Amino acid sequence: MTALAGGYVQSVDWLAIAPPTVAAVAALAVLVADLFLAERNKPLLGWFATAGLALAALLLLPLRAGDRSTFCLTTDPDVCSYRADEFAVVIQFLVLGGALLTALLSMSTVHNRGSKDAGDGDTGAAGDADAGAAAEGGKLPAGEFWFLLLSSAAGAALLPASRDLATLVVALEVASLPAFALVGLRRGDRLSSEAALKFFLSSVTATAVMLMGVSFVYAATGSLHLSRIAAALGHVDPRLDTLAQAGVVLTLVGFAFKTAAVPFHFWVPDTYVGAPIPVAAYLSVIGKAVGFSGLILVTVLAFPAYADVWGPAVAVLAALTMTAGNVAALRQRPERAHSAVRLLAWSSVGQAGYLLVPIAAAGYADSSGDAAHAIGSTVAYALMYADVNLGAFAVVALVSRTHPTGRLSDYRGLYASRPLAALALGFFLLCLAGLPPGVIGLFAKVTVFSAAVDAGLGWLAVVMAVNVVIALYYYLQWTAVLFRAPAGAPAPAGAPASAAEPTAPATPALATRAVPASLTAVIGLAAVLGVALSGAPQLVLRFASGALL
Repeated sequence: MTALAGGYVQSVDWLAIAPPTVAAVAALAVLVADLFLAERNKPLLGWFATAGLALAALLLLPLRAGDRSTFCLTTDPDVCSYRADEFAVVIQFLVLGGALLTALLSMSTVHNRGSKDAGDGDTGAAGDADAGAAAEGGKLPAGEFWFLLLSSAAGAALLPASRDLATLVVALEVASLPAFALVGLRRGDRLSSEAALKFFLSSVTATAVMLMGVSFVYAATGSLHLSRIAAALGHVDPRLDTLAQAGVVLTLVGFAFKTAAVPFHFWVPDTYVGAPIPVAAYLSVIGKAVGFSGLILVTVLAFPAYADVWGPAVAVLAALTMTAGNVAALRQRPERAHSAVRLLAWSSVGQAGYLLVPIAAAGYADSSGDAAHAIGSTVAYALMYADVNLGAFAVVALVSRTHPTGRLSDYRGLYASRPLAALALGFFLLCLAGLPPGVIGLFAKVTVFSAAVDAGLGWLAVVMAVNVVIALYYYLQWTAVLFRAPAGAPAPAGAPASAAEPTAPATPALATRAVPASLTAVIGLAAVLGVALSGAPQLVLRFASGALL
């Protein structure tokens, strides 16, 4: 009896599952420690959470050497629920590294008053009054915040290594459910509560649709493991073909929501505005990494037989997403409250469209090797985007300390008061635009463009080129504002007054206040990494020339 039972017991490779496990254990430790720490010692929780994320990221180093699998079927050791291959390790590095920067970015936010106003869309004195009111009542509970952040990071780190639909769904929800609470964690803030409700309702609906799709796929194939689903869909019963196609489409809907693809993107701007700035940064990077890694796994590994279904669908989604995001970002008014975060929110939707292009190209690939090469372009672009977008949000968090309303016009003259912050933000924006000196942004866009052309998607490459030009306008416009004279400053002698240039609302000069060391560290790390990648772009572009899956 013992020997028979032993044949059904799965072995566990603890090193393979160490990164998400350490993040989860750190989350539980923070939750327990919060019960016993006095209020004055609560900042220790943030440093403990940061240390936990750093340790989880360091445990990825032993996994670079090879492909490790665990939770495999005893009857077929090649079919596993968890695989720490190169793709999983790279995405886990992105997730845990992004979460680590988010933790550093959150230090001052968690232990100080909130900085956003409660009057979205208000400008002038009314908007500033609401901002002050929100600042007085927007303190975040430290224990809950760090527990939720670590829990979400653990789920996000689990997802790219998942190799069955059940584990994928569980990981997706473990990453998502704490994020709902993080968005609405500011007590007494109307914007925060409204954003959390919109995020929650939209996500629950998408999850329900995805679960229906998963059930259809299981009914058609009889398995939840991605490799077995791929084999079964290759010769599915003709009577179940319609059911299988419906399952494929519905499953993709859930992941399309997480990537903020059109038409599942409406939650993004309000959620980013209502959330604390570090949480918005987290959603823009880690939330997208979760969605894209899940989308890649189900399309390339589970549904290759239905590439003729999801390939064109993803191509259309990519075109619509980049166009809608860039056009909406173009329409942001500089004097509107929260216009800086709104522009980054819509920019992230546009960037999601670029990230979808190589996935669509994988659907048109002639072989699994070509599909894996296309996926590498998405991974390379995601690594670049994660770094510079987190850096941009860090500078936004810095400016919001003196300008809670977060208008784009508040950034006028930033170079005069904080030259290093202005230079860093200008560099991040140029990377997102794909212009030198942001060389890594340019090369990343070229790899995505090449993936579309190589797959025969010339029309999608043209749409992408048009959108890159559209995005140049608002990125360069924001960059130019940084180096203009502060509002109200006297014009240089002999300079003619320009009637064509719109006058920014009169705002006080950007005050120079002491900047928390953690916030300075995030801006510095992101800038240094961006410069390093621009100097040696092959560090991430090599993923576009190799097969990750």
